[in-house]
Amino acid sequence: MGDNSCNVKLHIAMLPWLAFGHLIPFLELAKLMASKGHKITFISTPKNINHLPKIPQPLTPFITFIKLNLPKLQNLPENAESTRDLPSNKVKYLKIAYDHLKEPVVDILNTLSPNWIIYDFTTYWLGPIAAEYGIKTAYFSVFPALMHGYLGTPETMMHGYDDRDDFLKKPKWVTFESQVKPSGFQLTKATENLSSEVENVSDAYRLGATIQGSDVVIVRSCFGFEPEWLNLQKELYKKPVIPAGLLLAVDNPDGNADWLETKKWLDMHEKGSVVYIAFGTETKPSQYELTQLALGLEMSLLPFYWVLIDQRGSLDEVVELPSGFEERTHGRGLVCRGWAPQFKIVSHDSVGVLLIHSGMSSVVEGFQLGKPLVLLPLSVDQGLIASYLVEKKMAYMVRRDDVDGLFTPESVADSLSLVMVSEEGKMYREKAKEMMCLFGDRKVQDKCLDELLHVLQMSLSCKE
Repeated sequence: MGDNSCNVKLHIAMLPWLAFGHLIPFLELAKLMASKGHKITFISTPKNINHLPKIPQPLTPFITFIKLNLPKLQNLPENAESTRDLPSNKVKYLKIAYDHLKEPVVDILNTLSPNWIIYDFTTYWLGPIAAEYGIKTAYFSVFPALMHGYLGTPETMMHGYDDRDDFLKKPKWVTFESQVKPSGFQLTKATENLSSEVENVSDAYRLGATIQGSDVVIVRSCFGFEPEWLNLQKELYKKPVIPAGLLLAVDNPDGNADWLETKKWLDMHEKGSVVYIAFGTETKPSQYELTQLALGLEMSLLPFYWVLIDQRGSLDEVVELPSGFEERTHGRGLVCRGWAPQFKIVSHDSVGVLLIHSGMSSVVEGFQLGKPLVLLPLSVDQGLIASYLVEKKMAYMVRRDDVDGLFTPESVADSLSLVMVSEEGKMYREKAKEMMCLFGDRKVQDKCLDELLHVLQMSLSCKE
C-alpha cells in the first residue's frame, strides 16, 4: 500500500447468506483480511459455522464467530439452516427466517460497533440500519460483475423489467459487444421459483435494495477476468465497485478420512484421463438431467469421479441414477454421495477435465489448477457465467435446447471427448493452462486485497 494509505486496523463484521456457495467465499475473504491484521466478526447460524473449514491457527486471534439461531417457522424444517438442507422450492422460507435475524444483528452492531459490515444480497434491510449507527456497509457479491451488470441498475432490479423477454437479449445498458445471456429454460425455471405469493420479497428486489443501501460494492472478480463488466457496474451503481480478487481455493488441511482410498483410485488412472463431475452444494440436477448426464458418462467410456447430491434435505425428492448404472461403470467410475475433498481431487494429475455447473467457486478452482472445463449450467446465474466463458473461448458448454433444456447423452459424451482428447478441443486445454496465470496468481489476489482494504481504511478518514 502506498504512502498515503491509512494504516488503521479495521473491525469488520460479515453476514453472508445461508448457502455454502456464499459462506465459503465470505470466509476466504475474512481470512485474507485477517492475514493483514484486521479483526473479523463472522455471523451465521450454529450449524453453518460448525461445518465451515477450520481457520489456520495464526488467524484464530483475528476471527470471531457469532452464532445466531434462526426462528422456528411452520414451513421450515427444524434442522434447516442452509440451502443444502432444503429443496429449491422451500428456500423462500429460509429467506423469511433470515429476515427475522434483523433484531439480533442490530444488537450485535450496537454492542460491537464495527467499522464496516460486509453483507450479502439477501440482507436488503441492513444498509439504512447500519447507517443509523454510523457503520459503513459493503455488499459483497460472490457472483462476477457480468451477472449484476446484466441485471442493470439497483432501481431496475427493485421495480421490475419491461418484459421477461428482455432477459433473453442484450440489455440496452450494455454498450459493448457481448453474447452473455441466460437460456430460455433457465429463465422459466427462475421465474417459477420466484412467483410464490408466500415469499415476501423477491430476490431481484433484495439485490437492488442491498446495492442501493451500501456504501461500496465488493465483487469476487478482477480486471484481468472481466474488465468491461466491472466498469459497467461502476457506471450503473454510481458508487465504488471494488474487485476482491478471484479468491483462490485452498486445500483443507483436515482432509478427508476417505482421501487415501480416493487417491489410490486416482493413482490407478493415466494422467489427464479422469472426468471430475460436481454441481456444488446449491444445485441439484433434475431427474431428467441426471439420467441424460449418467447415460452420457456411460457412453463416453471415460473414467469419472462424480460428487452427486441426490437430495437436498429430508423434504426433497431423491433423484436416482439409471438402473444398473453403477454396476455397468464399476471400476471405471466412482459416485460419491457425501462430502469430497474437491481441491485434493482436482489437483491430482489423473483428472483431465471438470464437468461443472459454472458456479464461480468451481470455475476458479478448475482454472487455478489448469483444468479445462465442460459446462452444464442449471440456473440463470450459472447460465450467464457459462455464456461469458464460452464467449471468451475459456470453456465448452454441453449443447442443450434453448427453450426446453433438452439434451442427449451423445451431447455429453461428445463434449467430454472434444475437450479432453480431440484436436478440435486442444484450444480449451491450452486456455485452461493459460488461465492458471490469472486465476492462480497470488500477486493479482494480493493487489486486489490491498486496494480493497485501502478503500475501506480511507473511508474512515484515517483516524488512528
